[in-house]
Amino acid sequence: MQLRRRLVPVFAVCFIGCYHASVETGRTPGSQHIEKGWAASYIGGLIPPSTVDARSGCDSGVSKVETKHSFLNMLVGGLTLAIYTPMSIEVTCAAPAPAQAPQRPVSPGPNVALKKTSATK
Repeated sequence: MQLRRRLVPVFAVCFIGCYHASVETGRTPGSQHIEKGWAASYIGGLIPPSTVDARSGCDSGVSKVETKHSFLNMLVGGLTLAIYTPMSIEVTCAAPAPAQAPQRPVSPGPNVALKKTSATK
């Protein structure tokens, strides 16, 4: 009974924090965002949400990906005993690369003709 009284507060403290993960690619962030507020994961996140297709939305690639559990996401997860645990996913697209100035074509050098030889016996 004593052990149970001590473990309940420990487990409660473990589940009150907000989950947040951020991955940055090092590319300059652009103004375009892809947001998925209720990405469905299950069994406390053991079964992850489906993949967010950023290729179609971000022409210049991805700058940053953030996953987090909002208060409402955690509330729903708690009410379902972590069977259904939604999360929020936000993708920040990268800014387009600056246009480069056109360069002069480089001369290939003098034309060299190759001579074919045939060996006859």
